Amino acid sequence: MRVTRSRSRAGAAALLTIPLLLAGLVAGAPAGAESQATRVTLPGGVPDWAGSAADRGPVADSAAVTAHVYLAGRDRAGLAALAHAVSDPRSSTYGQYLTAGQVQQRFGVTARQRAAVRAWLTGAGFRVTTEDAHELTVLGDARAVRLAFRTELHAYRRGGRVYSAPVVRASVPASVAADVLAVTGLDNAPHLVHHDGLRAVGAAAVPDRTAPADDPAGHGARRDILPGPGPAYVNSGPFSSSFGQRPATSLPRAYGHTQPYALAGYTGTQLRRAYGATAGGLTGTGVTIAIVDAYDSPTLGQDVTRYAAAHGDAAYRKGQLTRVDPAQWTDVVDPSPAFPNGCGASGWYGEQTLDIEAAHAMAPDANLVYVGAASCGDDDLVGALNRIVDGHLADIVSDSWSSLEGDTDSATDAVYNHALMGGAAEGIGFYFSSGDHGDDLAATGTKQVETPAALPWATAVGGTSLATDADGTYRFETGWGTAKAFLAMNGRSWSQLPGGFDAGGGGGTSRRSAEPDYQQHVVPAALAGIYGGHHRVVPDVAAVADSGTGFLVGQTQTWPDNTVRYGEYRIGGTSLAAPVFAGIQALAQQASGKPLGFANPALYQRYGTVAYHQVTDHPLGAGTELAQVRVDYRNAVDATGGLSTTLRTMGHDSSLHATVGYNDVTGVGTPAAGYLTSYLPTH
Repeated sequence: MRVTRSRSRAGAAALLTIPLLLAGLVAGAPAGAESQATRVTLPGGVPDWAGSAADRGPVADSAAVTAHVYLAGRDRAGLAALAHAVSDPRSSTYGQYLTAGQVQQRFGVTARQRAAVRAWLTGAGFRVTTEDAHELTVLGDARAVRLAFRTELHAYRRGGRVYSAPVVRASVPASVAADVLAVTGLDNAPHLVHHDGLRAVGAAAVPDRTAPADDPAGHGARRDILPGPGPAYVNSGPFSSSFGQRPATSLPRAYGHTQPYALAGYTGTQLRRAYGATAGGLTGTGVTIAIVDAYDSPTLGQDVTRYAAAHGDAAYRKGQLTRVDPAQWTDVVDPSPAFPNGCGASGWYGEQTLDIEAAHAMAPDANLVYVGAASCGDDDLVGALNRIVDGHLADIVSDSWSSLEGDTDSATDAVYNHALMGGAAEGIGFYFSSGDHGDDLAATGTKQVETPAALPWATAVGGTSLATDADGTYRFETGWGTAKAFLAMNGRSWSQLPGGFDAGGGGGTSRRSAEPDYQQHVVPAALAGIYGGHHRVVPDVAAVADSGTGFLVGQTQTWPDNTVRYGEYRIGGTSLAAPVFAGIQALAQQASGKPLGFANPALYQRYGTVAYHQVTDHPLGAGTELAQVRVDYRNAVDATGGLSTTLRTMGHDSSLHATVGYNDVTGVGTPAAGYLTSYLPTH
């Protein structure tokens, strides 16, 4: 799918206020006696690719449309103000959170609002197919869109396919303007997120041949619906046991030195020591971490149990891991030209396994709640976040998934922000991976960030390459950015060093979200103002993500001989950084003795202190390049298909640079020993 650049939203609202709905006139005939002057325009909704050059004209009035109409609830401005106040360490009401019931009572959707919106939609010709506490899903046609939202739907060619989209932003009657938060689905292009874990191959759906999981929660996924595990993956050695421990003496030198082999993969014991968790004895007692991904691996319970036993992590207590799944799954097959909305359910299993194993390794006594979304679509993932907020299922939420900002329906920004603000009011913090492709210029031809990480109410977690001593003591980190050079056919040299950009921590400047107040006076104006004005910059913090210094994960996989069995491999990506940092936050909450809530104001308050490691691309000096040799199986499982040997140079993240001070690769830095102690009560 071709990715297009997101347009800047002039006059974007500041972080801690609800975007004002702009009154205006839009095309379309008035419904009944209603005049255009009584309409209010909704945020977002017109994609950048819906331009005149791609326009193929109006769609037929009878063209089917499925839309999601999100309800605003009561007092949106009050919710934003409250969320701000309880999250700001400078506020007199800092940390004075509401319960889920109190948030619902003060800011939830009323029966009157629901009835008014339903009557308006059905009057325009829509039929309500499903509804929950936050939205109405409606089925209608292009004529109903014109009557309800005063916009025409046109067909547009995009990336070899034709999609429909509104020609102008949707509007609603003034009588329901305070009740409607946003509408999505008028643009019918796929809006799917991807998980941010990196290994060599992706997983494909295969028939389910797994035995019932030994699930520590006593609640496994529905194996009759979801596919079985995807294709197996194994790392090839040789490996270093700590950074630089095993030099590749039989291979060419690079940068004047014999470079070492990549690590086998860190374990939780090593990461806890590196990030200062071991010394304080904190384990996350009394804290609950939620993991949100699409689907639910049929072997998740048995995999995480086996992994913990194999690597010295605490055994799961009965009920320590619980799982919350929707009533049904959708879009489970792999995406294809014929089925672009496919999510590839089995491709998400490794993500879920990584997230839980990493979070448990960092905070072994924290409770874990896995919340599976019905698909990888924005609407289903928002639904999973809302389930957490509605029931206050957790204090800390790890989300290792994202989508290009320019690829998303901009109307979803308001929907995500509303859910995250509700969580902030209750003392829930949401941590999102920032992406694995740097500024995405190499992948898309356009610099852009990934979202939801780029939203102002999200904590964006970027990536680093981590080096420790043999005993696990922290040595240094670089900003995660990998340049890859191949070994020459004769084995005597490397291709032109450092090689091409391969992967790196996502970062940069949003074109849609305004600069939040917590970033002011910390984020350089050259970053916040790159597109004019002042915009949100990501990430906020960072942790280990480089797959060459990544995490060892254990997961049931399908092997070439068609057997289904457990295996382990090294994995990276900001998919790793997010649950690692979420685990550290569980330790910080235990130290504090109270929920941390939306963390960003407190994170930026600690900027420039001993709480953080200052991460740069060249920690050993500007003239010293750091690199590792990586050997991979070409067929992903064994040497029968041959080996691929590459040199991975660190600290080369596309056009992003980890420099002294705040930077758009690692944010304010990574947790140092002083980070957790900074949360201990001072009295």
